[in-house]
Amino acid sequence: MFLLGTLVNGALIIIGTLLGKLLHRIPEGMKTTVMHAIGLSVMVLGLQMGLKSQNFLIVIISLVVGAVLGELFKLEEKLNDLGLWLEKKVGSNGKGSISEGFVTATLIFVIGAMAIIGALNSGIRGDHSVLYTKSLIDGFTSIILTTTLGIGVIFSAVPVVLYEGLIALFATQIDHFVPKELMDQFIVEMTSSGGIMILAIGLNLTGIIKIKVANLLPGILVTGVIVTILYNYHHYF
Repeated sequence: MFLLGTLVNGALIIIGTLLGKLLHRIPEGMKTTVMHAIGLSVMVLGLQMGLKSQNFLIVIISLVVGAVLGELFKLEEKLNDLGLWLEKKVGSNGKGSISEGFVTATLIFVIGAMAIIGALNSGIRGDHSVLYTKSLIDGFTSIILTTTLGIGVIFSAVPVVLYEGLIALFATQIDHFVPKELMDQFIVEMTSSGGIMILAIGLNLTGIIKIKVANLLPGILVTGVIVTILYNYHHYF
């Protein structure tokens, strides 16, 4: 079932929110330690995925070109600006903690490499491991957010399910107009490129370094372009 990872993600956000309502005060040290544990686990997942490449030169070129494109278009900055704009709009409208919790949680859970990579893996490969990991992160994060922003966090599960579900649904249809051999090559190299981005997310979660992961996302598209060019070259020449 290609939507399984997406549905689990939405369910854990809801569960995390309900737990957050029950747990009014969580020690700061516990928050930090758990987040570090999750970050380390995400790093291991990223390493496992990153090592699957059959031509690591493709991965390097994809990430470098993707980073250049991401910096040129300032994807990370634009996403942050969008979040600030929405928060200001919510604040100016005076809709209270429900709106603030909904908007803030939605931005945190939807925007990011894991949502896209995880949904693609679910749709193309039927592999939900990335979304399962993201679900655990989102579930814990929703607990923390609910203790400060209120029950509005629970409504963020709706856009998360719709967003990831649509990506997964699109991914399931790719094989109808892309040759199987080309798709297999793309899956391998996309998994590796995405794995390195997930490794970067793990590093961010542990606080070791701050990497603009959103600026690396164009690398997935670049991977598709490079794999397609190489496939056509070997196929026709």
